[in-house]
Amino acid sequence: MQKIEARYYEKLEQGRVKCRLCPVECKIAPGKLGICMVRLNDAGTLIAAEYGNTIALNIDPIEKKPLYHFKPGTEILSIGPNGCNFGCVFCQNWSISQLKATTRYISPSELVKLAQTNSSIGVAYTYTEPLVWFEYLIDSARFLKEAGLAVVIVSNGYINEQPARELFKFVDAANFDLKSIRPDFYRRICKGKLPDVQRTINIALEMGVHVELTNLLIPELNDSDQEIVDLIDWVAALSPKIPLHFSRYFPHYKLDLPPTPEERMVFAFEEGRRRLKYVYVGNVVGLGDPNTNCQSCGATLVKRMGYDVELVGLAGRNCGRCGALSDIVI
Repeated sequence: MQKIEARYYEKLEQGRVKCRLCPVECKIAPGKLGICMVRLNDAGTLIAAEYGNTIALNIDPIEKKPLYHFKPGTEILSIGPNGCNFGCVFCQNWSISQLKATTRYISPSELVKLAQTNSSIGVAYTYTEPLVWFEYLIDSARFLKEAGLAVVIVSNGYINEQPARELFKFVDAANFDLKSIRPDFYRRICKGKLPDVQRTINIALEMGVHVELTNLLIPELNDSDQEIVDLIDWVAALSPKIPLHFSRYFPHYKLDLPPTPEERMVFAFEEGRRRLKYVYVGNVVGLGDPNTNCQSCGATLVKRMGYDVELVGLAGRNCGRCGALSDIVI
């Protein structure tokens, strides 16, 4: 294991340390890990114990993140760490986020070469929770930006303000999981705090990061009419142009509720379209409208069938029919 000292922590008495990276702010005894499983107290020094150790290395469609308005139709090298600072009982990737898994070390410079040789637009840090991989993110993101490659994160948004501002200077696009608009849901179901996630989303927008949001609808827990409407209203108050993706829940990890009924997905889509310009439905074939359409004339700009994507109506970033500037990053 490389002994790379972690950022954002303080030393306490009796060899303990207090991590300041995320709002959990773990107090960690010597020889112990924080709840994220990637930050280790090594004799009173906090170490980035999983620096560069990735649980996966894949070339994915950018739409899989999901990002629909950032370089549609392209592919991106995707990696992630073995850990997370949430404890969501419904975690879709619990075997790599909540348990120790086999990893492979990839240096920041090697990561750039892998992206280039695989004709990737950049790197997406995803699958588990990339923000806990902070030191590796910062180091490798610098290399990627110097090489003219994109930096993408798919995240729960659970990070303190100062490290968020340092990191987002290097981030081009992000999809944040907005798991609920209810603080009680975050506290009970995710072991986190909603206001901290909302702050992160605001910081990313303020710093010019392209932001899209995903909400996993879970029966009985966050899919009531009022909660869906309240979440949509919060997103619309940020900007009605933010793409919002509703995903369908399936039983995973510690939660064994039945899959989300399709009618709840339809309700979320229809309510979203009342206040937001771009709403998409994931994990269900045939619901909603997967295409991106011009907000001025209605022409189809990006046509989607699963991950089969065609840019059918764009002239650069403009609508090929009416000339209006789209909300798509090309």
